[in-house]
Amino acid sequence: MNNSPKNLLERLENDIVLVAEGYVFELERRGYLKAGPFVPEVVLENPEAVKQLHHEFLRAGSDVVVACTYYGHRAKLKAIGQEDRLEELNIAALKIADEAAADYGALVAGNLSNTWEYDPEVSNSAKAVRAIFDEQVGWAVQENADFVIAETFSHLGEARLALKSIQAGGLPAVITFSPATGASCDGYEWEDACKILQDEGADVVGLNCGNGPATMLPFLEKIRQKTGGHLAGLPVPYRTTEQQPCFQKLSLPESSTSFPVSLEPFLLTRYEMADFATSARDMGINYIGICCGAGPHHVRAMAEALGRKTRASKYSPDMSLHPVFGDKDTREKHVVCLLGPVDQ
Repeated sequence: MNNSPKNLLERLENDIVLVAEGYVFELERRGYLKAGPFVPEVVLENPEAVKQLHHEFLRAGSDVVVACTYYGHRAKLKAIGQEDRLEELNIAALKIADEAAADYGALVAGNLSNTWEYDPEVSNSAKAVRAIFDEQVGWAVQENADFVIAETFSHLGEARLALKSIQAGGLPAVITFSPATGASCDGYEWEDACKILQDEGADVVGLNCGNGPATMLPFLEKIRQKTGGHLAGLPVPYRTTEQQPCFQKLSLPESSTSFPVSLEPFLLTRYEMADFATSARDMGINYIGICCGAGPHHVRAMAEALGRKTRASKYSPDMSLHPVFGDKDTREKHVVCLLGPVDQ
């Protein structure tokens, strides 16, 4: 049982909070929801799969259980003809998360996402989006979530609406953007957007998704220089570059795009994500995590790099026990047998 405080802000004052995300991506890979809409119908159709993934991430070292309500808002459910199950889905996801968290002393986070409905040039857009956020926050409050994550925003305006909803619900707010370019769609540099949210009362600001570590860290450094307080960094575990800065743009030479279901050639190792965790820590980031594409092995390696021993650490690699690459007395003959002569 984790004896850390049952309060996000107290934990952040005392230590790094490690957060595993990427539920819809991982559940799609496991065959429980459809790529494209990425709506978390799995919560209603296969709740045991959600519960199992929560436990895997918790055993690997996540301090937070994120309710599986990303894209579980009214506009997305309406698009797949399931709007009548909106409340049922949100409440079920929060209850599943709470049940999993209880075994580990973890925090439970409600989860808001960008809606794809926000358009600053449409007069009633903000009102409609605020209503979407308000009802999801209401269910998070009803089910006693410890805080709410609102994430993957490309507009500062939409992020501000999410912040106002969370504040109205009286819960701590973690608000993160997903940079595809150097500025938000409504014209703010990311460091300025984060500073505005922080000044307006967001408890944690920062970035999630989109970028891998290589292209997220430079943005985070600028944000750290601009802001005080708690800062979040949750990249995707993919090898993004200056030429292909976000995973939506990753592609192999023979294809137009690898997103979202052909990204395996770009997947980072557990050790590369561990390197991100320590780099982020050294930069002064204290809400560290991983987003779409995350596996429990990534999370465990990140936790261990931060000096933690998790329940899953019992099974961390020990190559000294491997028959080929382990004990020196038997290694040479096995290597020659299986791999052929090795140049000295």
